[in-house]
Amino acid sequence: MISKQRNYVGVSARKSGMAACHVCHLVVSLETLKDDNSCTRCHTPIHSRKVESISRTWALVCTAVILYIPANIYPIMTVSKLGQGEPNTIISGVMHLIHSGMWPLALIVFVASIIVPVGKLLVLMYLLYSVQNRSKNHPKDRTSLYRILELFGHWSMVDVFLVSILVALVDLGFIATIEPGIGVLYFGAVVIVTLFASRAFDPRLIWDVIDDDIG
Repeated sequence: MISKQRNYVGVSARKSGMAACHVCHLVVSLETLKDDNSCTRCHTPIHSRKVESISRTWALVCTAVILYIPANIYPIMTVSKLGQGEPNTIISGVMHLIHSGMWPLALIVFVASIIVPVGKLLVLMYLLYSVQNRSKNHPKDRTSLYRILELFGHWSMVDVFLVSILVALVDLGFIATIEPGIGVLYFGAVVIVTLFASRAFDPRLIWDVIDDDIG
């Protein structure tokens, strides 16, 4: 039986003694670097892999999970009409939009506030788990999954932008007002932390176990 690893041929930059600068992207030989391993062009420290990628990503993911709890418990905004109104969390806000007949807007808020951040955290956990367990299964699919995560991860900010726009536009005094809630701060923190988490993860770790077997 032919091993799956034979489909992935070639010599990696790491085994060739090469590395790319994370700032200016200059590819250099590690043997030609100075004692401080700094880039010859921008003098940034060069590493073959992101330093402590797994531990830093886990720390950021756990932080985002903790912050996501108050982001859903505390109100994200308060809509007042004729002096009356009640705070809305993310879920109650989506339900309010549905009951008001604004299905497209409710769908946007639901996807941006729940599907995207939760999906991003689950994907990061899966990638971290697979790397730590030195999984050799479907490296291309896992790499594509990371790229999709990077592509759609920024859409989580749509909910924060939506609240900001509504607060700025709807200010009619006693008739109608929209005020942001503390939940927006927590949700914004979740988005920022997950962005840092995805950047902290090094997708090249997915291929290292296969590279080691080939070598």
